[in-house]
Amino acid sequence: MQSDLTGESARTGHDHADPRDHLERSLSQGDTLMLAVSSVIGVGIFLTPGAVAGLVPEPRLFLLAWLVGGALSLAGALANAEMGAMFPRAGGDYVWLRHAFHPLAGFLVGWLTFFVIYAGTVATLAAGFAESVARFVPLSPTARLGVALAAILATTALNVRGVHLAARFNDITGWFKVLALAALVLAGWLVTPKPLAAAATVAPVGETTLVGFTLALSPILFSYLGWNAPVYVAGEIRDPQRTLPRALFIGLGLCTILYLLTNALYLHALPGGRLVGAPAAGDAAAQALFGALGGRLIGTLILVSVLGCLSATVLVGPRIAYAMALDGHFIRGVERVHPVHRTPHVALWLQAAVSAGLLLVLQRFPSVLDYTTFAIVLATMADVAALYMLRWRRPDLERPYHALGYPLLPALYFIANAGIALGMAFGRPLECLSALCVAAIALPFWWLLDKQSATET
Repeated sequence: MQSDLTGESARTGHDHADPRDHLERSLSQGDTLMLAVSSVIGVGIFLTPGAVAGLVPEPRLFLLAWLVGGALSLAGALANAEMGAMFPRAGGDYVWLRHAFHPLAGFLVGWLTFFVIYAGTVATLAAGFAESVARFVPLSPTARLGVALAAILATTALNVRGVHLAARFNDITGWFKVLALAALVLAGWLVTPKPLAAAATVAPVGETTLVGFTLALSPILFSYLGWNAPVYVAGEIRDPQRTLPRALFIGLGLCTILYLLTNALYLHALPGGRLVGAPAAGDAAAQALFGALGGRLIGTLILVSVLGCLSATVLVGPRIAYAMALDGHFIRGVERVHPVHRTPHVALWLQAAVSAGLLLVLQRFPSVLDYTTFAIVLATMADVAALYMLRWRRPDLERPYHALGYPLLPALYFIANAGIALGMAFGRPLECLSALCVAAIALPFWWLLDKQSATET
């Protein structure tokens, strides 16, 4: 197992040497942009603002927290854009951590990303989709579980049929979400009931503590989760050196603006502290503004939003397991590509099975948010460390894009994420410990796979 690149691939960083890597470069600039947007805008913006307001009850600080979440994500995008353009193949940070430090570092983060971040997010989104369906059709708890499992199976089958087909679906749902959110914000400010206008206020309804602000970044970062989706499918993007950075920055910038405008509308529609603790802020705001019709409209938007985000997430996660399997660091056979559709079909069905298993033990939405977000924070800190290490150890590598603000901005991003990790460890110790345990479970698997690979070579 090689930890360094050799020959021409060492100079360029374009690691495509494995003859079993049969994924096709078919994703365009628009496809990649909408993949980022569809991956970000899911259920979070409609459900988490109430929890954020409970931790940050002062309206201006509430909006600042969402801006900080977007800024942190952008700082991460700067680092990811440089490394993604250097290593334009499937797997994302698994690939560059392997080359920056050691194959074990890439394996641990890849394991955490696949089994915690993406499988956990798929399970959460599937559960959210079932809850959205239940708004229109009465469902028992068992029926909701069935709908959620069916959503996982259907989106997985769609992605197995071809990345082109999945990309078209993401394009449609992505643009629908962008236009629908923009229309909601515009209509919400133009059509304000008189009683609501009279009650509108931006007065604080409580005090914000530093710990509360830090904990609020957990659901916020979850709501931004997905901005880095394109780096994991870099092996299927046309002209990734140019396409990847543009998709990251434009997609994340668009989502940040939409999030700020939408949360400002929530404050406008739910004044006097009504947003604090609201379990479904989007639904409450829509009903306050438009009555029963608003509830149906927001229900439809959430349904499409969650389904689109679910499909995009299902597309991305398996590329991590696929890349690890190509290097002999995962379950044998996961590196197989469908002979007709040219998709990593074994990895896709494996992710579906893991997500379904998580769904069966899923207890409550906030718990999964913290479990998943803590893993995200750890992975992003490792990404930043990899950026510095590659600059130091491999200055010879070709860099089609250089991270803006290096070395200051990446350092600030690392420090901010370390602060969030500490805040979450104190505030949500059980969920954080669970994520660390999943990472620890990877170690015996690494030993077995490493021993097996060494025997075969």
